[in-house]
Amino acid sequence: MTAPSFAPVDQQLAYLKKGAAEIIREEELQAKLAKSAKTGKPLRAKLGVDPTAPDIHLGHTVVIRKLRHFQDLGHTAVFLIGDFTALVGDPTGQSETRPPLSREQVNANAKTYLEQVFKILDRDKTEVRYNSEWLDQLSSYDMVRLCAKYRVARMLEREDFHTRLTNQQPISMHELLYPLMVAYDSVVLETDVELGATEQKFNLLMGREIQREYGQESQVCMTMPILVGLDGKRKMSKSLGNYIGITESPNEIFGKVMSIPDDLMWSYYDLVTDRSWEQIAALKQEVASGKVHPMDVKMRLGEEIISGFHTPEQGRKAAESFQRVFRERQLPDDIPEAHVPAGAHKLFALLTQNNLAPSRNEAERLIRANAVEWDGGVVNQLATLQLAGGEKHLLRVGKKKFLRLVVD
Repeated sequence: MTAPSFAPVDQQLAYLKKGAAEIIREEELQAKLAKSAKTGKPLRAKLGVDPTAPDIHLGHTVVIRKLRHFQDLGHTAVFLIGDFTALVGDPTGQSETRPPLSREQVNANAKTYLEQVFKILDRDKTEVRYNSEWLDQLSSYDMVRLCAKYRVARMLEREDFHTRLTNQQPISMHELLYPLMVAYDSVVLETDVELGATEQKFNLLMGREIQREYGQESQVCMTMPILVGLDGKRKMSKSLGNYIGITESPNEIFGKVMSIPDDLMWSYYDLVTDRSWEQIAALKQEVASGKVHPMDVKMRLGEEIISGFHTPEQGRKAAESFQRVFRERQLPDDIPEAHVPAGAHKLFALLTQNNLAPSRNEAERLIRANAVEWDGGVVNQLATLQLAGGEKHLLRVGKKKFLRLVVD
């Protein structure tokens, strides 16, 4: 979906609405876009991120891509590193107070994070700010004055706080300050539009209120959906192991995309590609009518995702490799090697020692399920293998794991 740069307001609005969960309020965004077009002054669209971890996965990119859409339209993309608020810790979705990070951890994460963010944002057109610039400078008087602008009762209406109070779980005072500080960011940056995931809605709405308290026009809040992970059930998360890292190799990304449930690929098309609603609807119709196989459409998705973080050529090669290995049952070009000593080896031990199975029980299950091949033939018994020096053997486990054993 090509961004209509300097386009009429209705076209800009349609482009920005793609994939958005909620706009508060849409009529205000339309008015801001109209004023921007009239005055020639771009809107300031802000995305604040606390660098609590160094790596970005595909789920993080959903809202970063929306910031890029504002950038594509000629508006100012403000990428805010919450290096101060990361020290406090966002209580959103937390069932307990979490330990704060050190300055050193935050700074190291921020550096890595930015390197990855610029795979999506235009580095030369992005305004990068750090909220320690102003939050470090707040005096005790300034903090008290900020706190006076919001009511405790309103703060405790927040879902995660309310749940913890109900369950008699502790809430620390610094957690109550967190939403106020991120709202104050919008005051300092004079934000016109703030972006965030749906779970950040409370913080974004507080920004609207605090801006009004400081005599500013309220920002528009735009929330983006949470991307569901590879398991098709829970949100994408590194801790859950259901994620696609944007710095992973093209083949790794492609293989993970191909593993998602067929019905999930449509939300991926909507949230992590530039396909228009009309193009996605047309693809759905082709699949529903049987004209196109779902796997072919998923392969296109894998190519497009890889093209965004690597190159179109690497996306094409990853698709060709998948086609060759998993559809045509040929061998991949880059099979890893492992050296083993000559002698007797249990097959299950070879699998576990070379990370082809996580445990002996799982290795034995795979063998019994005919999921293990030895030099192209299925091994369906718990065999002891006699290996002689100089031999080479090919192990294949399931559809995706290959290993060439070199006997020393």
